[in-house]
Amino acid sequence: MRILPLRLHKLPLLRGGTIREILVNDTQSVKVGDVLVKIDQVDAKIILEQAEADLDRTIRTVKGYIANDGNLNAQISAREADEKRITAQMSAAKADLERATIDLQRREALIASGSVSEDELTRMKNAYITAKSNFEALQASELGVKANLKAALYSKEINTALISGTTESNHPEINAARARLEQAKIDFERTVLRSPIDGIVSKRQVQLGQHVQQGTYLLSVVPVDQIHVDANFKEAQLQKVRVGQAVTLYADLYGKQTVYHGIVEGFSGGTGAAFAAIPAQNATGNWIKVVQRVPVRIKMDTDELKANPLRVGLSMNVEIDTRTRIN
Repeated sequence: MRILPLRLHKLPLLRGGTIREILVNDTQSVKVGDVLVKIDQVDAKIILEQAEADLDRTIRTVKGYIANDGNLNAQISAREADEKRITAQMSAAKADLERATIDLQRREALIASGSVSEDELTRMKNAYITAKSNFEALQASELGVKANLKAALYSKEINTALISGTTESNHPEINAARARLEQAKIDFERTVLRSPIDGIVSKRQVQLGQHVQQGTYLLSVVPVDQIHVDANFKEAQLQKVRVGQAVTLYADLYGKQTVYHGIVEGFSGGTGAAFAAIPAQNATGNWIKVVQRVPVRIKMDTDELKANPLRVGLSMNVEIDTRTRIN
């Protein structure tokens, strides 16, 4: 029977960097929250400051979107007023052109009879040319005014799409910048690796000054007060074993004079052979019966573990009291 941890915490590195300080060694006891390893913080600090600046810049940009909305409304109103003004001017210019055309036609009809002088006809022609030029110039101006109004409406549509249904507090660009800042803060905090549980430091592999990548295994923390026993009983020994039955244990480390107590917590979903790296198979048709063992998980008394600490991997002797039948 072997002792296994309830939770064996293998601590990998959550961000790459250079190891600046190591505060623990193998066999050292640690409490939850104790600092284990520190990583150089220069790179993470720069990224954090960049994220803070990016958030501030994004907030200012969004405020600009909102302020620009009012400015674009004013521009649209001005362009609409220009359109009304040019329309009125076009009506007046059209009337002037029509009157100049009629006057010119009348003078041309009377020139042969001598009722109209050449000077008067010339004045009518000049008046017609001026009226026509004014009308054509206003036509060109009308195209420009309509184009300006269309551009203002298009800019308003784009700006509305940027701020529609949002405020400064929930704008997508601000939320994205805020998320990047939170990630930068988390990465900065991860430059200090803390113990997630109470336990014993084991298999420390990290060295001072070592440059490590994210995911690199550094060390393990074994919760020696939260261990359990996997008892590998033969299948024929489990006929009367039930979950909840009392268990008596002793370790080779202390001998039979130190007794531990526990309860049956559960059974594995398969035998040890079924979960082996290379499961036993027989494809030839020749079959030899081999007695299988089923791992039985036994929960141990935490007070007894504190009084007489054990370590993962030690050998245990287990006796289950099957006299009490548990339903």
